Amino acid sequence: MSDRANTLAIETKGLVKTFGKTRAVDGVDLAVPAGTVYGVLGPNGAGKTTAVRVLATLTRPDGGEARVFGHDVVREADTVRSKVSLTGQYASVDEDLTGLENLILLGRLIGHRKAAAKRRAEQLLDAFGLTEAAGRQVKKYSGGMRRRVDIAASIIRTPEVLFLDEPTTGLDPRSRNQVWDIVRIIVAQGTTVLLTTQYLDEADNLAGRIAVIDHGKVIAEGTPGELKASVGSGSVHVRLRDAGQRGEAERVLSANLSLGVNLEADPVALTARVDGNGGGAAEQASLALAALARSGITVDEFSLGQPSLDEVFLALTDHPATDDAEKEAVA
Repeated sequence: MSDRANTLAIETKGLVKTFGKTRAVDGVDLAVPAGTVYGVLGPNGAGKTTAVRVLATLTRPDGGEARVFGHDVVREADTVRSKVSLTGQYASVDEDLTGLENLILLGRLIGHRKAAAKRRAEQLLDAFGLTEAAGRQVKKYSGGMRRRVDIAASIIRTPEVLFLDEPTTGLDPRSRNQVWDIVRIIVAQGTTVLLTTQYLDEADNLAGRIAVIDHGKVIAEGTPGELKASVGSGSVHVRLRDAGQRGEAERVLSANLSLGVNLEADPVALTARVDGNGGGAAEQASLALAALARSGITVDEFSLGQPSLDEVFLALTDHPATDDAEKEAVA
């Protein structure tokens, strides 16, 4: 890479993009260190994809500034395009071609001679575990295989910045882990990755820093540990024997702990946040469990741990990160 590794790969100040009366991106400030994975976390409709399209020069902003390695995305769009690559939410390769044919074609389009394009294609197929499928049409690939070949297509020429827009949506756990491994390899080779996702575990596993975005605004930013610490020093996870007692358990926990109680999808499970004030988190959790017992509520399982990013998002927004009631506007 020609740019120094200690510079900012991406910087935005007051970035705005509107669609009619909707402010899809509403004053977003980002500072993404080079050579890292930076997560942009939020539900559908939060403004993540729109922000990526602005940074990739696919959409002009309506206000604010955005730079990639110091180059303005509007005034120096050609320079920015030479440094970035984008893998969107849906596969962009030709499904009627084989995996090998797709990658050779893209290599030729960016200027490689035929032999060099074939060597690069074979190298990427091998690195992504697709050599055996190289001669099959992409439409016969599994979802995970399509995603891998799509990411491979994005790095035919190694970019300085790779935008991954919800790269694992709809994938099974094994395929998601394969994509995560690929992202780690890409970053280890020096590329900066801006990852948008609505999966909190994905951001937790991959990103060194995370911006939480909702309704077009950044509502929190920091390392995963900093974000978790911001909503309390601990979290009590409780599973009851009787689902009919969950309402009473919620009342008891709310009365004995200073922070919120979250009802899990499991009908016998609750999670309560502990701030640690007035005693340690473990002591507060013990007192809360004793209160449940005094109320005649039987607890089959409990654990005390650090808050999850799910709890962080719920505390910040009052709704879960997987809420997809809104659909994001894109140009």
